[in-house]
Amino acid sequence: MLPRYAGILAALCLLLLPPAARARAAPPSDRRVLHVLNRLAFGPTLADFRRVKALGIRRWIAQQLDPAVIPEPFDLTLRLDQLGTLQDSAVELRQLYGPLRPVLGIKPTPEEMKAQQQRARIVLEQAQEDRVLRALMSRRQLQEVMVDFWFNHFNVFAGKGLDRIWIGNYVARAIRPFVFGHFRDLLLATAKSPAMLVYLDNTENTAQRQGGPGLNENYAREVMELHTLGVDGGYTQQDVITLARILTGWRINTPDGGRFPNAAAVFVGARHDWGPKVFLGHKMTASGRAEGEEALTMLARSPATARHISYELAQYFVADRPPPALVDRLAQRFLATDGDIRAVLQTLFASPEFWNSAGDKYKTPFEYVISAVRAAGVPVYNVRPLLGAMAALGEPLYGCQTPDGYKNTEMAWLSPDATLRRIDFALALARGALSIGVASAGSPFMLVSQGAPKTPVDAARLEAIFGTTLSSRTRAALAAAPPGLRAALILGSPDFMMR
Repeated sequence: MLPRYAGILAALCLLLLPPAARARAAPPSDRRVLHVLNRLAFGPTLADFRRVKALGIRRWIAQQLDPAVIPEPFDLTLRLDQLGTLQDSAVELRQLYGPLRPVLGIKPTPEEMKAQQQRARIVLEQAQEDRVLRALMSRRQLQEVMVDFWFNHFNVFAGKGLDRIWIGNYVARAIRPFVFGHFRDLLLATAKSPAMLVYLDNTENTAQRQGGPGLNENYAREVMELHTLGVDGGYTQQDVITLARILTGWRINTPDGGRFPNAAAVFVGARHDWGPKVFLGHKMTASGRAEGEEALTMLARSPATARHISYELAQYFVADRPPPALVDRLAQRFLATDGDIRAVLQTLFASPEFWNSAGDKYKTPFEYVISAVRAAGVPVYNVRPLLGAMAALGEPLYGCQTPDGYKNTEMAWLSPDATLRRIDFALALARGALSIGVASAGSPFMLVSQGAPKTPVDAARLEAIFGTTLSSRTRAALAAAPPGLRAALILGSPDFMMR
């Protein structure tokens, strides 16, 4: 056994028990407050815990469902303003950070290409920092939780082509503005995003003509299997082929911008299949771009889509195997409101199934790392150690290569090795051994943070938040532990790893 684990593992040995043994003994008010902050936020901060208790759960949820009424902290706004590439359009990002092109017939040198690649890394780093800072510091916590949910639903891998520079733009323009809107609008925004067009190859999808590349069915298949109808949604392989034909001509713009210099994604009629089509039993009208929008609207409004999305929302917020009755009610609400996501969430959060599911969800690595830092209350000027921890735990941010995104179930993340890695992170965070409080060289916050001491996490702060809700075994371990291990024990306990 590694020496650094000896002390904490001795105290945790009684805690690493099956879910059935994770008993709670909390006053109902504290338990409900923590339940809502664990599900509708990335875990509690001490300030949020007190705010929800003072404001009331219903009022807090109502505010979270209307994020425009919630002012953001000044320090978060200041930090985000420093991430200049997040302000650039997709066209500007390609011009500034995309592959270099010949100028007057002269090709760029290897040194120039390498320097451009290094500059392009900044775009991805700022996209990651934006996402982490918002999850940590935003008062609009439910909005950021829904960004996490919808991004995984409409996953894009940053390592493919130009998506390394478009991933932040994708979240900012195609995901975050639509997380509480109508599902159709969210679906169309992601479908038309240059990041999605690259990731699932629809930019290569053209009418089958002699000498041309022909159909690419990748996006058509995934949009039905993953994004809308679900694998058992009643479509056929012929529907996949037909949808691919419908979506021919949707592609990213040429590097020179062509006729539309301000557009990163365009419809090219010359690449479109204008022939007759029948999709899901419906005769389509040959109308170019509008034909694709009509097909996606059909998918968004399908009862199969309503059930698929409702199941995923219930799985995310309630249980890995959500109650069928709850899924049915959510699907009915989805159809009755034309896919109004906010309305579906209102029904979900008012359900007895939601309130009776405390402690039934295991945190993903992203949720675990973010919630630990939020609970610890430590300032973060350098997000790289947190990104490294997420990657070490198996969830590198924007690093999921498969289109189904990262899972949010216990089976996907719970293992002995993963538990030891989480305990390692808890120890480092509790001891103040992470360099998150010291900004990297060149950061505008370097002078603010360079004198910050590496102080341990205050266990009393954590006990003020979680003390009444910790299981009897965790409380017994805390009572027997030396003071220096108490914070790590809480952050590394099975209680904390659940949400």
